[in-house]
Amino acid sequence: MTNLLQIKTSASVLVKTLSSLGVDSIFGYPGASVLSIYNELSKADTIKHYLVRHEQAAVHAAEGYARASGKTGVVLVTSGPGFTNTITGIANAYADSTPLVILAGDVAGADKKGKIFQSVDIQAIAGSCCKKTFKLNPQDDIAQIIQEAFKEASTGVKGPVVVILPRNILEDEYRNENRASIPAAKISKKDFSVELKEFTNLLNASKRPLILIGGGCIDASAEIEQFVSVLQIPVVSTLMGIGIYPSENNLYLGMIGLNGVEPANEALKQCDLLIALGTAFSDRSTCKNNDFTKNRKVVSINICRNSGMSELNITADVKCFIEQCLENKKLFVPQEKWRMEVDVLKENIIPLEKKSNFLQSSYVLETLSEYTRYYEPVVVTDVGQHQMLTAEFFNFNKPRKFITSGGLGTMGFGLPAAIGAYLAKPENLVLNITGDGSFQMNLQELATCREHHIPVKIIIMNNSYLGMVRQMQEKFYNNCYQVEMTNPDFTKIAEAYDLFAVRVRTKEELIPALEKAIRHQGTAIVDIVIDSFENI
Repeated sequence: MTNLLQIKTSASVLVKTLSSLGVDSIFGYPGASVLSIYNELSKADTIKHYLVRHEQAAVHAAEGYARASGKTGVVLVTSGPGFTNTITGIANAYADSTPLVILAGDVAGADKKGKIFQSVDIQAIAGSCCKKTFKLNPQDDIAQIIQEAFKEASTGVKGPVVVILPRNILEDEYRNENRASIPAAKISKKDFSVELKEFTNLLNASKRPLILIGGGCIDASAEIEQFVSVLQIPVVSTLMGIGIYPSENNLYLGMIGLNGVEPANEALKQCDLLIALGTAFSDRSTCKNNDFTKNRKVVSINICRNSGMSELNITADVKCFIEQCLENKKLFVPQEKWRMEVDVLKENIIPLEKKSNFLQSSYVLETLSEYTRYYEPVVVTDVGQHQMLTAEFFNFNKPRKFITSGGLGTMGFGLPAAIGAYLAKPENLVLNITGDGSFQMNLQELATCREHHIPVKIIIMNNSYLGMVRQMQEKFYNNCYQVEMTNPDFTKIAEAYDLFAVRVRTKEELIPALEKAIRHQGTAIVDIVIDSFENI
């Protein structure tokens, strides 16, 4: 047998290609099919591998890394269950247009008939929940395949790409020295003068325009801020658009939709022109409302064409289109009357005070937001009531500071995504705001935190219920069933992992506990016992 250490293998070329593409972090879990890659990674000075405790967590960590940094996240897993464990994470990244490359080992001889250990049809499984799959064949140049995968993941509508790597090809000698590299993707400077004229006509005919910001604007934050400053048009956002426009700006009204805030939803009802930037009009934003476009015209500017909701569909990169808008100095005359009406909407909101002997999530999150304001933290949530309340009560004034699972709504996303976010931005305070249900779906990643000394601060909103589900059951089914949870002692779980933890039951205990957790140099858990029956 040829000694793999003495030849230039496809695995070694793979790792060198990753390094040349600027990859510095990989999240993975080893197995037989990818050991040749791990052997090469052990020699790589520029790439750090982070061993997670479950492959789903590897994908979520890569998502957090990508969302915080703007780079493409990388995952490495073995064949069979190693890959199938990634599916929820891949589907989550696909739903939220997060750029990932998943390197999936495959068994040697996977095309042969008969049963083969740890062999699954990766292409068939991944096809419905990723942007594209590549399968490495013997005649292919692995360097070219990897470059193609990164280009696909990070251009156009971004998303996860799966690269299938059979073990025998990885271990074979590399013989494709002279293949040309893939040129870097460039955003073409399309002329939008025709579309801009139509847009300007609609805008100038409007009396109550409103801008809706979605996640597709993540790379256009500065341009949008300038655009809004010039036009003086009120702004609302989707869940995924939070932070792209500063939430403390007077023109910002908040998040729209099923769990949106009243000023934003009311402005949406009253507007006569909705300028939708980088959003796909999900049912959570439109509230499944067939009359969403009634009494208003909609202009959609998005990199992918939207459904027939819009009066004017402009298929464009938001940043490129807005740059051209800003060159038109006579774009729009601000409507002062509409601006004053919107200000009244904000002023008329009266916070609801619920009498309870228990801490309220709203109070905790408002306090946490104010206490951590100086740090400008990266906030990563899980899915549930805490997620929506974080969106409402935290102030996010910069992009990539609010990271959540939007399109798929994946419980268990938070902790591993926070790990990835910290590794992308180690200079930032990173908060994982989670619920007692979500936290238990991937709490094994506390071991990853401990091993790599990751100082994520985990805020558990502990109500002993699946709160969002309970609320839906009470509203639509007149009862609740199978949503009450018997929880472990989270402080003792932290102790088992040799991590710091503190429990909070009262308002008086909250600030001291937060202070201890944030000052602690390592991972810290704040277990906050809150009202079991608080609704949002």
